Amino acid sequence: MYESYYGFKKTPFMRSIDTKELYQHQDFVEVKHRLKYVMEKRTFAVITGPVGAGKTTVLRCIREELNNNIYTYIYISQSALTPKIFYNEILKQLNLNTVYAKPEAKLMVNKAVLSMFNANKIPVIVVDEAHLLSDAMLEEIRFLINFDMDSMSPLSLILVGQPELRQRLKLRTLEAIAQRVMVNYHLDGLDRPGTEDYILTHLKVAGLGTPLFTDEAINEIFQYTAGIPRKINNLCEKCLLEGYIHEKKLIDDILVKRVIKNEFE
Repeated sequence: MYESYYGFKKTPFMRSIDTKELYQHQDFVEVKHRLKYVMEKRTFAVITGPVGAGKTTVLRCIREELNNNIYTYIYISQSALTPKIFYNEILKQLNLNTVYAKPEAKLMVNKAVLSMFNANKIPVIVVDEAHLLSDAMLEEIRFLINFDMDSMSPLSLILVGQPELRQRLKLRTLEAIAQRVMVNYHLDGLDRPGTEDYILTHLKVAGLGTPLFTDEAINEIFQYTAGIPRKINNLCEKCLLEGYIHEKKLIDDILVKRVIKNEFE
């Protein structure tokens, strides 16, 4: 609707942006490097961050950069994950038959993982929304990475979740799994310069080469969103629509404040 009014070639603040065109700030790049290390070394990582901080975006970016001849990427995101569902989901993504009983499913997964290990392939199992996992499910994940009495590591495992996952792993009852974490990284919101760079990058990707948001508008956006990319996307999208409706060629702080008051408060 507003794209032609502002001269965009495509919608600027959509989640579907090509990973090659993403704004990759310092934390984004660092967590990518750390996760690639974890994958290469077949070890265990925990990545946390608030809703909308870009955790899943990092995973999507890494997934598209992986060499499929070396890595087998398995992504699981379910709010009520049980051990049986967990193992069967792995089997399904490996194009293997699922089974009813958990012990059999677990045995089949172990065999498949070891087979890939012997073929010099690296299974990468990513569990998103991991803050929702029960203690029993976290314990099951510990068993998964405990191959041959902890003497070998045939796979890479990455847990991704909100900040409470980081806090849960500090509990004494989960100490056994916390000790196995090789990389523990928290992804937070952007700072003020990063927020501006993020907005400018998205506008440029959409085909706009001239300023659209004033410095004061970006200040307001940063203050309200705390630099969380998904919040920035939502607010900027609504600001562009508001600007189009009121025929504003420049998004200023007054417009941003009005959108925040009308749309978010």
